[in-house]
Amino acid sequence: MTQAHPYKTLISAANLLPNAHNPNWVIVDCRHDLMDPGAGQAAYAAGHIAGARFANLDRDLSGAKQAADGSFKGRHPLPEKDALIATLRGWGISDDTQVVAYDAQGGMYAARLWWLLRWIGHDSVAVLDGGLAAWQAEGQTLTTAEPTPTPGNISAKAPLTSSVDAHDVLVNLTSPRRTVIDARAPDRFRGENETIDPVGGHIPGAKNRFFKDNLQADGRFKSGHQLHEEFGALISEPQAAVMQCGSGVTACHNLLALEIAGLHGAALYPGSWSEWCSDATRPMARGA
Repeated sequence: MTQAHPYKTLISAANLLPNAHNPNWVIVDCRHDLMDPGAGQAAYAAGHIAGARFANLDRDLSGAKQAADGSFKGRHPLPEKDALIATLRGWGISDDTQVVAYDAQGGMYAARLWWLLRWIGHDSVAVLDGGLAAWQAEGQTLTTAEPTPTPGNISAKAPLTSSVDAHDVLVNLTSPRRTVIDARAPDRFRGENETIDPVGGHIPGAKNRFFKDNLQADGRFKSGHQLHEEFGALISEPQAAVMQCGSGVTACHNLLALEIAGLHGAALYPGSWSEWCSDATRPMARGA
């Protein structure tokens, strides 16, 4: 039986604990390392929350990098919805399932699964606040046993999110109606120390909000009130805001923070800087 009030943004380890073995709940391990794509799977194999399924960012939470016309869509384009639905069903997720996503990186990968579920209209999804460290701080041990889920029946519904493409962002440069927020670290935003994408810099006019600034020192999210104040200094109207990053992953962390803050309606630019900088005809900026 589904709980009366599903978790839609964050869940604490203390609140997950009594529900961890609820058959109507599915826990998903989203650990990853952009510089070592096999690290998440290795970490999962070494120990994970009992019953947790493993989500591979590249395979499960992203789609093909090349568009039909051969153009580059970015390092982590959105998956095809049908493929995502099939993956979620394989994990045992149904329309009435409470999903909990976690990682060990402050939610930077778990937030991507959170956003994708909302993208297909599923709102009963939350990120474990504080991640695996918070779970272990509750005295909980990990297991190496892998679950064998019974397939679920989740289906696509009206999306609870919105997205824009490179053309929309390009048009916005000459007719600025949207505020673009870049979630990357400040040095990468300025075009310094770029080690992932071939070109350093940012989309002209974008503002920088490093996703890690959404967290407290203990790795948990700041309060909704504090996030509202901090994002309010950057955007006046969330429905006219676009979140982006390097490849559309940590931008979802900022989207989660906005939701916690009660600032609803911002869009994701999935291709983000990795797609944007792949076309030399698109304008690029460097510096602060």
